[in-house]
Amino acid sequence: MAEVGLGRKIAYSSGNLSVNLIAQAFATYIVFYYVDVLGVRPYLITTAMVIHGIVNALLNPLFGYLSDRTKSRWGRRVPYMLFGMVPLAALFTAMWFPVGTGAALFWYFLIVILAYDILFVMVVLNYSALFPELFVTIKERAAVSSWRQMLGIIGMIVGVALPPLIYGKLGWGVMGVIFGAIALLFFIVMLAGSKEKGNASEATIGFWSALRYTFSNKAFVYYVIGSLLVQFTFALLPATIPFFAKYVLGAEDNGSTILLGSIFLVAIPCVYIWGRLVQRWGPRQTIIMAVICYMVALIPFLFVTTLAAAAVTAGLVGIGLAGLMVLLEIMLSEVIDEDEKRTRERREGMYFGMNGFIVRWGVSLQALTTGIVLEASHYVKDAVHQTDAAILGFRSMLSLIPIAALLLAVLFFTLYPIRKK
Repeated sequence: MAEVGLGRKIAYSSGNLSVNLIAQAFATYIVFYYVDVLGVRPYLITTAMVIHGIVNALLNPLFGYLSDRTKSRWGRRVPYMLFGMVPLAALFTAMWFPVGTGAALFWYFLIVILAYDILFVMVVLNYSALFPELFVTIKERAAVSSWRQMLGIIGMIVGVALPPLIYGKLGWGVMGVIFGAIALLFFIVMLAGSKEKGNASEATIGFWSALRYTFSNKAFVYYVIGSLLVQFTFALLPATIPFFAKYVLGAEDNGSTILLGSIFLVAIPCVYIWGRLVQRWGPRQTIIMAVICYMVALIPFLFVTTLAAAAVTAGLVGIGLAGLMVLLEIMLSEVIDEDEKRTRERREGMYFGMNGFIVRWGVSLQALTTGIVLEASHYVKDAVHQTDAAILGFRSMLSLIPIAALLLAVLFFTLYPIRKK
């Protein structure tokens, strides 16, 4: 089978820029916009976001199952992306053009984000499910995963760093239009590199049997638990860094930007290094090494006291984090390849869907952990001097707690049964 050309690899990978751009802008600013700018009651927006999280999680296995059973002249995945990307960009833009006030604004917000959820899962899940089908060798998967994560990191940086510059001068609606247009542009480029090979027939297994087959796959179970623990730390770090920069380091408002920027800037070149290592060592051994690098790099957060030292530490964190970003989908692709030997069917949709359903709860676990630590340590909003317990709490959320989660992840990745390179 001929290897996919570099142009198509980059074109396919560019979709990750769109995904991360709109996902990060939504996660970072939507609550602030509706609560602090538009004045909607916080408990209403919290209720909407909880509903959003539940619906998003449930939609993943549903769309994965439907995608596996789809048959069309364009393939199984492409139709969902082709017909979903324009309304997805439009719904993202619509969020930033509020309609009504008070309760009416709440209902507008809820309806729009639920419609956005449907389109987001439909497009992104099928985009991700194409990865193991389009790229079948470890060399191809390593190269494409490196490109995807590099472009995804750029999308994350744009989605987090640029909004204040845009809405401060041009308004929130203009920001929504600009980001929606950028996302749509790169989705179109992605579609140009996403021609299905046509050698994977639609799945015939029923929904409940598909679930049973999926969770009877030991490789998937060990993988997804390790992935959940890793995704929990991914959510905990950016949520904790603003507290750490403000109350532990006493840094200015740009302190958290410097720390997050250090992680991302180091991660971008490191994705290519990890892409080469996985070809030499294989996914299992390489992901264990990446977790260990990531875990060790978190230790200095227990004692650093200056912004410069914290920035260096954050940069070191970016090394291991880059490896995990590259390796998680490569390992899941390997699980799907092994499943085909058991079921004689390609079920990328169900596996990516169940993976999305499970790791989604890593964000909920992060929110629960943050709330417990802040309450238990007697954190006081805007206090000039936090208690020693609060300072230890901030340090623990950047070191001890994620290290404990990563130690468990190492255990599950060690038990992962697929050992071939």
